[in-house]
Amino acid sequence: MVASDSSKDAQVALIGGGVVGCATARALAGRGVPVILLEAETELGLAASGTNSGILHTGFDSVPGELETALIRRSAEIRETALDRLGVPVIRCGAVLRPKDDSDADVIGGIAAGARRNGVEVNLGPDGVLEVPGEAVTDPVAYVLALAEAAASGGAEIRTGAPVEAIERNDGGLELMLADGERVNCRIAVNCAGLRADEVARMCGDESFEIYPRKGEFFVFDPPGGEPLERILLAVPSKRTKGVLVFPTVDGKVVAGPTAHDQQDKDDWSVRPEAADEVLPKARVMLPALEGAEPIASYAGLRPAGRGINYLIGPSTACAGLINVAAIRSTGLSASLGIAEHVTSLIAAQGVELGQQRDLAAGTVQPADQPWWRRTALVKASSSEVERG
Repeated sequence: MVASDSSKDAQVALIGGGVVGCATARALAGRGVPVILLEAETELGLAASGTNSGILHTGFDSVPGELETALIRRSAEIRETALDRLGVPVIRCGAVLRPKDDSDADVIGGIAAGARRNGVEVNLGPDGVLEVPGEAVTDPVAYVLALAEAAASGGAEIRTGAPVEAIERNDGGLELMLADGERVNCRIAVNCAGLRADEVARMCGDESFEIYPRKGEFFVFDPPGGEPLERILLAVPSKRTKGVLVFPTVDGKVVAGPTAHDQQDKDDWSVRPEAADEVLPKARVMLPALEGAEPIASYAGLRPAGRGINYLIGPSTACAGLINVAAIRSTGLSASLGIAEHVTSLIAAQGVELGQQRDLAAGTVQPADQPWWRRTALVKASSSEVERG
């Protein structure tokens, strides 16, 4: 790119155009705050936000009392209105969790009790089967793009291909230097850069946290026998992961996954050869109709996990004017609306004036020319074997 001496001013600059950044842009624009969103990639929603399950969780299995749980629950409260305004596809299918043995039944009983403490409707049958009627599935890429379109309709400026390379303090707040030489001056910068959030924080001298990628690999099937999957099939979770799920997509496919592989490389989006053995046997137990079926595609997502932290949301202690929104792991899609509302309140606490609330709608989001899972896999994992027959 050719260097530029131009500069741009905004009250708030959002660094990162995933679901959290776009939801926050919509929330701020809806309160009349001048905001610019800077996304390093050439398109929005190419990283963790576009490579997940698309499941909109209710928080039924979240730890009571934690910030993550509170933000998922708040999102669930306001999600229906947002989905209607955004016009994104959604399957309100609910989910079911079946025990395999007595120990599973005990775990499921504990999950049901936690769900009730979280205020989530669940139904626990005498056979130990747990039903969660509020779970739903969307197209995560369409969701991100609709949030961005709604933000833009309220005056937010959305930039792609705009990586931030340096951040400096100035008299009015922060100055962000972009790769093309442009400078963005802002009063508040919100670091919602996902996998790169720790790197962005270090530009301001904040070394308080570290992000590493936790890879989740998925396998896509045509629906067995041509029959759509009616509900999300849940696994009994472990302390480390929610386990392998089997769920429908809005375009009528069936997906199994994810894995939970911790790695160091933030650029390795390939599906590991061993991932199939980690996912498919479990998926076939949950949905026996998958026996003998071969995946038509696979994809991997890298979740921005924090070392010893989860949902780190708040002002940086090392850099005035910087708000970190980091270590938002697999529930980021589900919690995004609540996160955006929470971050907006943090921005207001730093003296940015909020106008009257407007509920912004998406207007011109165009239908994708291919399913989100195929688009994301092809862009982010060109070196992996996406097509499988």
